[in-house]
Amino acid sequence: MFRAATSPPSLTTLVLLTAFSVLSLNMFLPSLENIAKDFQVDYAMANLSIAGYLAITAVLQIIMGPLSDRFGRRPVMLAGLGIFSFASIGCLLATDIWVFLAFRLLQGALIAGMTLSRAAVRDQHSPQKAASLLGYISMAMAVAPMTGPLFGGILDQLFGWRATFVFFVAAGFLLWWLAWADMGETNETPSATIRAQFKTYPELLRSRRFWGYAFCLTFSLGAFYVYITGAALVGGAVFGLSPAAIGAGVGIITCGFAVGSFLSGRFANRFPLTTMVISGRVVAACGPTLGLLLMAAGVLHPITYFGAITLVGMGNGLTIPSANSGIMSVRPQLSGSAAGLSGAMAVAGGAALTSLTGAVLTPETGALTLMLLVLASVLLSLLAALYVRWVDMRDPLPE
Repeated sequence: MFRAATSPPSLTTLVLLTAFSVLSLNMFLPSLENIAKDFQVDYAMANLSIAGYLAITAVLQIIMGPLSDRFGRRPVMLAGLGIFSFASIGCLLATDIWVFLAFRLLQGALIAGMTLSRAAVRDQHSPQKAASLLGYISMAMAVAPMTGPLFGGILDQLFGWRATFVFFVAAGFLLWWLAWADMGETNETPSATIRAQFKTYPELLRSRRFWGYAFCLTFSLGAFYVYITGAALVGGAVFGLSPAAIGAGVGIITCGFAVGSFLSGRFANRFPLTTMVISGRVVAACGPTLGLLLMAAGVLHPITYFGAITLVGMGNGLTIPSANSGIMSVRPQLSGSAAGLSGAMAVAGGAALTSLTGAVLTPETGALTLMLLVLASVLLSLLAALYVRWVDMRDPLPE
């Protein structure tokens, strides 16, 4: 196990790398207030460790994807994990907020775990098989957001906020060792030079199929961002729920996502990518549509309101693995670049939709407005998916 890997990574390794990439974003959310107190700054300053992290991961995905197409998945993955691990030490030992934030931004290199895991799967498998495996990997993206803040809150309560970064240091180096021992190179056709790779980019950027899948992915995830932004306001101001109940209402969409991802793992290998993507968009659209019909009938209850949103999560679980596989299948030799660019688009789109949601929601109209915004994002993603189907009918990809 101390020898460098020469064979492709196991599914377990890719699941762990993906899950930890998600975990690193939200695990220390319960500690933000204590971090602000410790560094004697306001909460908004401490919150830059979240907003700045999201921004840097968007940029890094655009950089890491092409680098992995040129130099391979393995070296870029190891570099990202190494930077994250040493940056975690910097966060742990930081004595002022600026040093902490600087090292926190460096932690964003861990996004390699999510971006390159997807590319590694596509390197080895056909588009449909890749979609099936990505479905199982996506389940980690549902479990991590639910368990991360709980675990981080326990560590903070028992040992203080720096304990979370002790965990990050240990886990980061363990994952580096796991990738060293189990993640052999999967990119068998790296570009000869950076210049030669750049010459192939217009093929990707001119692809209507790529942009269709990318916009479908962006607005599918956008519905999730819209919901989690507004769910707390609706839960508190409209339904008068306790913080614990609001947390359950926010988390219910990830339960649906886990179910949908599992179904993708079971069935994506049997159906065309666009069939899975469109099916997921239809299921997702049923959620806010049902919620709006119930509201029109005078039924406004937390169980019916938040329960309807479960279908949005399930639809995303059905859509996202196949959409990701489709994105990386347009130009397989640029699968890393495609994964990075689409990931950056999804983060930027989520940030824009989050800002829009925060700007238009009010306690008086929050329940209706939130449901309409979720439905609008889902319908836009459905239009993008139908556009890909239209492109496939006119210009099918070669087998």
